[in-house]
Amino acid sequence: MVFEESFTVVIFLNFLRHLIYKSDKKIFLIVDNHKVHHAKKVQAWLEKNKEKITIFFLPPYCPEMNPQELVNQEVKSHAGNFKMMTSLKDLTINLRYYLTRIQFNPWKIMNYSKKASVAYAA
Repeated sequence: MVFEESFTVVIFLNFLRHLIYKSDKKIFLIVDNHKVHHAKKVQAWLEKNKEKITIFFLPPYCPEMNPQELVNQEVKSHAGNFKMMTSLKDLTINLRYYLTRIQFNPWKIMNYSKKASVAYAA
């Protein structure tokens, strides 16, 4: 999910709703300790949807254990390789394109969990 505004409870809940929308399996989501992840509205929503999704918190201050950091590194390295970026819109297009390519590449997703510090997520 790509968004331009600040990360808020509303945005996170929208993301969670999209995750569970068509999933026929329970989702186990690993999150960092951003204050939005701990918000009362988020916790209430998770309680109502506990059959569909459970979140797990990383220990505080450990970006090396966050698989998302590996995705971030790759996006920063490669997302600019597609369309010349002259505006925020171009950046957003490149990000969406690259993230979609990653999303539908099971080999790449599995590779993220091969790093020792994130192997727990596999």
